[in-house]
Amino acid sequence: MAKFDPRGRKIKILATLGPASRSPEMIEKLLLAGADAFRVNMSHGDHETHAQTIAAIRAVEKDLHRPVAILCDLQGPKLRVGQFKDGKAVIRHSGHFTLDRNPELGDETRVCLPHPELFAVLKKGQRLLIDDGKLRLKVIEASQDAILCSAEVGGVIMDRKGVNVPDAVVPVPALTEKDRRDLSFALEQGADWIALSFVQRPEDVAEARKLMGGSATSLMAKIEKPAAIDRLAEIIELADGIMVARGDLGVELNPEEVPPIQKRIVAATRRSGKPVVVATQMLESMIESPAPTRAEVSDVANAVYDGADAVMLSAETASGAWPVEAVTIMHRIAGQVERDPGYRQQVSFADVLPDRTTADALAHACASIAESLPISGVIVFTGSGSTARRVARERPAAPMLVLTPSQKIARKLALLWGAHAVTTKDIGSFEEMIAKGKRMALRHGFGTAGSKLIALAGVPFGTPGSTNLLHVVTLQGDELDRHKG
Repeated sequence: MAKFDPRGRKIKILATLGPASRSPEMIEKLLLAGADAFRVNMSHGDHETHAQTIAAIRAVEKDLHRPVAILCDLQGPKLRVGQFKDGKAVIRHSGHFTLDRNPELGDETRVCLPHPELFAVLKKGQRLLIDDGKLRLKVIEASQDAILCSAEVGGVIMDRKGVNVPDAVVPVPALTEKDRRDLSFALEQGADWIALSFVQRPEDVAEARKLMGGSATSLMAKIEKPAAIDRLAEIIELADGIMVARGDLGVELNPEEVPPIQKRIVAATRRSGKPVVVATQMLESMIESPAPTRAEVSDVANAVYDGADAVMLSAETASGAWPVEAVTIMHRIAGQVERDPGYRQQVSFADVLPDRTTADALAHACASIAESLPISGVIVFTGSGSTARRVARERPAAPMLVLTPSQKIARKLALLWGAHAVTTKDIGSFEEMIAKGKRMALRHGFGTAGSKLIALAGVPFGTPGSTNLLHVVTLQGDELDRHKG
């Protein structure tokens, strides 16, 4: 398999690891096919298995000399019905069905709902969606002990199936006891990102942040509840990144509502300068088929045109029959879109105005220069990653080479649009910055003799958040010769 060139694509690919893909050999194949980061789904498997997976990622990362982000995705407070006498029952279409607090096994008329907090918030006319929306109930009457419903859509209901409540903010903690244990484990394992599931309000993000303490790990809020959309700006402000989790979002909303909300979330997160990931069912048919549907190809392309930082594969790579092919095709789709002459105009649709800081003004100027001049690359020197995020927010035409002394920052940036991060020693002077910038640009293929580069850094060097220097340099022929020598 040909070695993947990380400069050839700006949007990143986040692939979920599972039984089909967590071996070192498969992890290497996925990276070479185009994966930039890996998701470890804490909903499945045990800590021992996850630790082995993370160790395998780090071993392959070391062999390939390429920073790889690891995202540990917490399960979150999933609501479920109780159990039935026969393991399942049939709810009659248009019939009545009761959810109650009686722990006895259920039948075709009732079942236990082991979530007392729901009985206090549900009201007449509100909906309950069971088994990813396959069954739809409407509340007729609710009390502290029972919720009487009418079945708008009946069918077979089985033990422990999930319940979605789209019309109410459910007063459940953002993190369950399992999530707290998984969070502690993920931090011990050195995860670069934590994904927080079923975020409903900014307080959920604040609670997770408090539990993380002073950890350098970044926090990604998953938007999969309609309640979160109402407070999107506050959630974006508190999180380090956002995931458009279209699985549960698509259950709780009407299908036609999801695409415009996806675009709204992507645009709002892009304006903040924080990474945004589009996830769930992107190449779903490739769980079993070696080729995607045309609609799936268009879905991935749409996320690329919108300027998302990353697109995610779930079961396609975790348990599917064609994990490498799924990454390969996603890479090919993204590359084709980014080569489209209309891509630049599409990806710049979000009106991103620079904040009133020197660093943001320089990042904005950097993007303008890259549009006006034949710039082959933007070299960003950063200790915290903030300069890289500012430049990426502008979606410059030129690829970005990020030089950082921090391996942790280099890994996190594997989910940032257009960033090719390299870990290198810090710089101490302007002359050293220019010399190192040119040398690393040549080494990593960001230019040849005569190429123009933009260098961004902060003086004094080594001071986080002090970006105040922009310099345009030209690579000379003798520098290329010295590099080859």
